[in-house]
Amino acid sequence: MKQPVGVILAGGRATRMGGGDKGLLQLGGQTLLSRVIDRIDPQVAALALNANGDPTRFRDTRLPVIADSIDGFAGPLAGVLAGLDWAATQGVDTVVTVAADTPFYPCDLVPQLLLASEGMAHPLVLAATPDAKRGRARHPTFGLWPVALRDDLRRALQDGVRKVVQWTDAHAGREALFADESAFFNVNTPADLAHAEAML
Repeated sequence: MKQPVGVILAGGRATRMGGGDKGLLQLGGQTLLSRVIDRIDPQVAALALNANGDPTRFRDTRLPVIADSIDGFAGPLAGVLAGLDWAATQGVDTVVTVAADTPFYPCDLVPQLLLASEGMAHPLVLAATPDAKRGRARHPTFGLWPVALRDDLRRALQDGVRKVVQWTDAHAGREALFADESAFFNVNTPADLAHAEAML
């Protein structure tokens, strides 16, 4: 398998943060987005940003910006589909997605996702961490996705599927377990941003 490309999912509306781009918020003198880029860039063959609206607001990243092809803010799966369509133009088989508002995710994310995918016809893996109540908590914006299933995903989105795990479970998706429960802490509110500052 060729090294996957990476796609940073930044297409949400950030309603709990008051709107705008969460990835452009400052955390310890850097934007959340720059921290996310620093972690994923060494792990992938190429990198793009999934975001909607005016792409010039991300010009400082020097990344290609790819918009959702499904209208109406269809959620993370629409960003995954945009990434898969972009990956197809790059001639690669898989995409790894990360979220633009999650600055502490593991630096070995991609190797662990690939390890969990061994033996799968269509590598489809979500990151997970231990959870006291549920056993495991899946993190649906952090995953390994096969380009071969992009048309299936397009049909699912057109049919109204929005929950990531609904689609991954239908394709026997696996999980890659990461021990650190705090690694996937994401910034949704001003209080979360203050907590992230404390985590630094």
